[in-house]
Amino acid sequence: MATINLFGASGHARVIADIISAGGDTPGVFYDDSPRCSDIGGRPVLRASECEVSGPMVIAIGSNRVRQALSERYRVPYATAVHPSALISPSATVGEGTVVMHGAIIQAEAVVGRHCIINTGASVDHECRLGDYVHISPHATLCGNVQVGEGSWIGAGATVIPGIKIGRWCVVGAGSTVIADVPDGATVVGVVKP
Repeated sequence: MATINLFGASGHARVIADIISAGGDTPGVFYDDSPRCSDIGGRPVLRASECEVSGPMVIAIGSNRVRQALSERYRVPYATAVHPSALISPSATVGEGTVVMHGAIIQAEAVVGRHCIINTGASVDHECRLGDYVHISPHATLCGNVQVGEGSWIGAGATVIPGIKIGRWCVVGAGSTVIADVPDGATVVGVVKP
């Protein structure tokens, strides 16, 4: 059993703390510099700017850009938090700092980068490739051999058909259906077609 610290003290951090506990580990120290966050579940939140931040740690913040900035600022060991109800193929790879939430599925030979969020009930099918800092929102589906570039966010309930390439730092709107490649930096909604 390990003790895993969290950077963040919002609702997202509460969920990740539950995942850590459900996996048999112990949530440790909570860090956050927001003046709105003084405690979480009755436990004090330490100001990262006023103390030494240590790992192993998970960055428990939903913003992809903020996770990137914090991971570059704090060079500590990072843990991976996986809920016991998630299904991950033994041939899949999940990077450090990544969180895999309740009921998520990661299939054969998928590769998930560092500091990603595979949210509640999300499905990442065979041979998908996800860059660092990607967020796959609740109940989104990536069919086989999808590539998602660094920092991209796939909205809740979105579906991406097999073989599609989504660029870096893109946003795919909730409920969208993606049937064509998406270039770097694009925001797309609805049916995304050629």
